[in-house]
Amino acid sequence: MTGPGTTVQIGAPSVRPAEQRDVPRIAATLTVALADSRWARWALPEDGRVQRLTRLHELDAGHRAVSAGTGWVTEDVTAVAAWEAPAGAAGTRPVPADVRAALARELPHITGPCADRVARTRELLDAARPAGPHWWLAHLGTRPSSRRRGYGGALLAPVLERCDAEGTPAAAAVWTWAGVRFLRKSGFDVDRELQTADGALRIWLVVRPPAT
Repeated sequence: MTGPGTTVQIGAPSVRPAEQRDVPRIAATLTVALADSRWARWALPEDGRVQRLTRLHELDAGHRAVSAGTGWVTEDVTAVAAWEAPAGAAGTRPVPADVRAALARELPHITGPCADRVARTRELLDAARPAGPHWWLAHLGTRPSSRRRGYGGALLAPVLERCDAEGTPAAAAVWTWAGVRFLRKSGFDVDRELQTADGALRIWLVVRPPAT
């Protein structure tokens, strides 16, 4: 992956690796994009939902991805992609202990009374992920005002090109069929259909094999 501060021009949109200065805007963008999503309504209590979602994105899509070198943003940070890399992937870094500790400490409080079903669903998803090394798309979102500009595909391209070059699959959990249709444009397809631990929602596990 390209180093911090490097800008990559992919078609019309310009994207770059996320930096520490971007963390507040990463959290704000993903929260604006996903505050009314099916997942947010299921995973977070109504009381303080926006604040909870913002803190989750700050930690998991902001600090985690920036510290690991696995986040990408548009120049104006109105679109974000945050990945989890295979262990030891060149150009990435282990998530620092303080970020891991903050996630472990705060996630149960962020999800509040929904914590048990969220944790059990995460276990189901972890068990369904590809067995070998793969890139996991943890967060992808674009502000409504910046949609239909090709930002999503541009943000995915740097990692997907790397997957093709290195023979590594990519995968994601998708909570809407519209999300499945979007990711299919980048080569993903449904590997299996799951349900949340409480049976309330469907989840599609999508996988993209490396291009040959």
